[in-house]
Amino acid sequence: MSLFSMKHSEGGYRADFVLYGIAVLILAVFLILTVHYRQWLQILALVGLGLVSWTLIEYALHRFVMHGLQPFSQWHAEHHQRPKALICTPTIMSMMLIAVLVFLPSLVFFGNLQQAWALTLGVIIGYLYYSVMHHAIHYWRTDNAWLKQRKRWHVLHHSNIEQPACFGVTSGFWDHVFKSALRRKNINVE
Repeated sequence: MSLFSMKHSEGGYRADFVLYGIAVLILAVFLILTVHYRQWLQILALVGLGLVSWTLIEYALHRFVMHGLQPFSQWHAEHHQRPKALICTPTIMSMMLIAVLVFLPSLVFFGNLQQAWALTLGVIIGYLYYSVMHHAIHYWRTDNAWLKQRKRWHVLHHSNIEQPACFGVTSGFWDHVFKSALRRKNINVE
């Protein structure tokens, strides 16, 4: 198994959850220990902005990269063909992308390490939430109405190969904004 392989062993697949969980803890502790109490509102707002930004990042990556840009669309097509296979973005690749596309621009923009880490922390929390949600959608059985609704949404995504739709995993908000939502009420999920 290559470091950049989309196919994972069970340990490699679960490493994403563990490593991102550790990253969240480390960044949160860093901020708790280094941010002056007068800056907490601003730091929490930046974490919130990062978390909300993740939903748009998730949508854009899924719609335009995973369904439109090679070789990513080819890799993602394999996930559509085998939704229970352990296929996901390698942790090292996603961490590098977050560092280069979120942390470094934030550091340049804000010129402040705590603010850059706060925004990045929000994005990482969003990515971790997405990872858990995507796993739950494919593997968990539930009676939870909200999770069942997310499962139905994702089934719509997986069932429309000719005209992909329903790209949001954690939220359908951007699908409604960009008119890529489908509605079918009678999809049964467990």
